[in-house]
Amino acid sequence: MFPCWSDGPRPTGRDVPPCAGWVGPTALLCLYGFCSTVRPIEPFLTEFLTGGDKNLTTRQVRVGSFMGVVRITDFAWMRTRGLRLTFFMTPPVTRQVFPVWTYSSLVLLAPVLLLTDALRYKPAIVLQGLTCVTAFLLLILGSGVRSAQAAFFFYSVAMATDVAYFSYIYTLVPPGYYQRATSYVKGAVLLGNAVGSLLGQLLVSLGGVSLLWLAFLTLVFLSVALITSCFLPMPKSGLFPAGAPPAQQGASGGGTQTSERWTVPTWVQSVKTTMRRLASDCQECYSSVGVVFFCVWAATGRCGFYQVVGYVQVLWAHIQPHNASAYNGGVDAISTLTGAAGTVAVGHVSLEWSTWGELVLGGSTFLLAVALFLMDWTGSVGVSYACFFLFKTLYMPLTAICSFQIARTLPRRRYALVFGVNSLVGSVLQSVLTAIVINNTSVELSITSQFFIYSSFFAAVSLLFAIRGVYSVLRVKWRVGDHGAERTTRLPEQVSHL
Repeated sequence: MFPCWSDGPRPTGRDVPPCAGWVGPTALLCLYGFCSTVRPIEPFLTEFLTGGDKNLTTRQVRVGSFMGVVRITDFAWMRTRGLRLTFFMTPPVTRQVFPVWTYSSLVLLAPVLLLTDALRYKPAIVLQGLTCVTAFLLLILGSGVRSAQAAFFFYSVAMATDVAYFSYIYTLVPPGYYQRATSYVKGAVLLGNAVGSLLGQLLVSLGGVSLLWLAFLTLVFLSVALITSCFLPMPKSGLFPAGAPPAQQGASGGGTQTSERWTVPTWVQSVKTTMRRLASDCQECYSSVGVVFFCVWAATGRCGFYQVVGYVQVLWAHIQPHNASAYNGGVDAISTLTGAAGTVAVGHVSLEWSTWGELVLGGSTFLLAVALFLMDWTGSVGVSYACFFLFKTLYMPLTAICSFQIARTLPRRRYALVFGVNSLVGSVLQSVLTAIVINNTSVELSITSQFFIYSSFFAAVSLLFAIRGVYSVLRVKWRVGDHGAERTTRLPEQVSHL
């Protein structure tokens, strides 16, 4: 009755409607992506945690030989007793809460990548919606650092399952609709992000809505996303080759046969076979130097981007503390929309990306480093907003360049694998950077010093890709010159034979 939404057998021949089997799942996935990213509280999350609602504005102090976390209201009591206080520069929100999702994502990403395909994607998407709802319930109802840490742990589970969301559609969509479905899904995510940020900004600036109500509104949208995920169809197979986990194999056949497939030795052997196949696929996928460099940028860019986005609100609070009229949401919304427009524009740029892509990445990454350096250097929140706008607007098209350059050289079933590996490498780098910059107990860095390190990180990446890009361009020109010289040398011989 509804061929566009059907997951069952499809008609054959010329009577097949052009939308058969893919419009329904794509629409549901877009609705899920939109609702799950409409989070009005996110641009004000640091202010929400450190403000009056949660009162996590505490600082680490040293009192004699004791080091711990106390509230600001306890400082006067301690001073009246003549206790000497040694203040550290970072509150527990920065040092103890935000790093939780970084480390947890690193631990969870690899097993989630394997289980996602074994469970055929839908359960992982439902899990993502469930953990998002749980995280914001803990943020709203909980209190204290431990509750906030638990919330960010569940948020890290949701982040780790992103691979399921961005790969699920490829298991249902025919290859001819791959590009259209991908653009719809990514567009829904970007639109939801922009709408959430803009809605939060308007409610705070014009409506005077408290941040707690923004958190409740975020929870409502996440609940709608969770309900939507339950209606997604279950793919009949994963993206990895057949013979992988028994969860796929057990989907068909009789009861006795299914029970035998679920025995422990068979499951272990299936896992070993899958791991060997994944290792072989990784070796083949990363055999091209060009693909490796684009994957390197995808991993390093992801690392730096999430570090900047995760701590930029702390920087803005440092530049202009107690700013009730902050425009965090408006800046995030506008930069998301311009970044999305830049992503679409890049898809229509006629350029030999295999030759010039690395040089473009190198030059653009240098601009990212400059923007971060200015954010560290300036004392004006307006200049910092403008630099963040430039940073996010540039970053999104660069990720699109990497994505389609990687995808054009790989088979469709290996896209999820490479995407997951790049995310894993990016998480490893992010964890190392967090441990050095934020959780290093021997070196106490201010938030401005942290952004100077992020700027230096992107500058080093830009230098690497600039060198590689110049080499790639010169190599192509040398080849063209050699072929031209060869044709010129052979021309008199051909004339003499005539």
